[in-house]
Amino acid sequence: MTRIKESGYGDTPFQRLLGHNVEIMKAWSHLGSVLEKGGLLSSELKEQVRRTLAQGNGCEYCKAKGKPDPDKFDEETSISVAFAEVYLKQKDDIPDSAFKVLQERLTAEEISELCAFISFTTASQYFGAMMKLEPVKD
Repeated sequence: MTRIKESGYGDTPFQRLLGHNVEIMKAWSHLGSVLEKGGLLSSELKEQVRRTLAQGNGCEYCKAKGKPDPDKFDEETSISVAFAEVYLKQKDDIPDSAFKVLQERLTAEEISELCAFISFTTASQYFGAMMKLEPVKD
């Protein structure tokens, strides 16, 4: 059970928790949509990164959407997921060597997009964990 009741605003349980302040919910949801869609990095790559982060960020709602699927990994996805795992373990002290590996395969623009996605996704998952957001029961 969540720590606060859901508002009447939003399409998902996550949005309804943010929906107590509709402006924040709309802005958060918009940024999430921008970051999740395919940009310089594919939406499938980002989904595998999201799944990786969910395993370590403590949000049961996010974990319920599945673990990473290595069968869907290409080289870029493997490198991005590995970087997300380094981030989970060493948030405040990511080694330069981790960025060197990224720079061997990704452009500066792609690295920026990946880091923005990781940061935003982590914030979303921390919010879900903080609120004790649980998976939707069928």
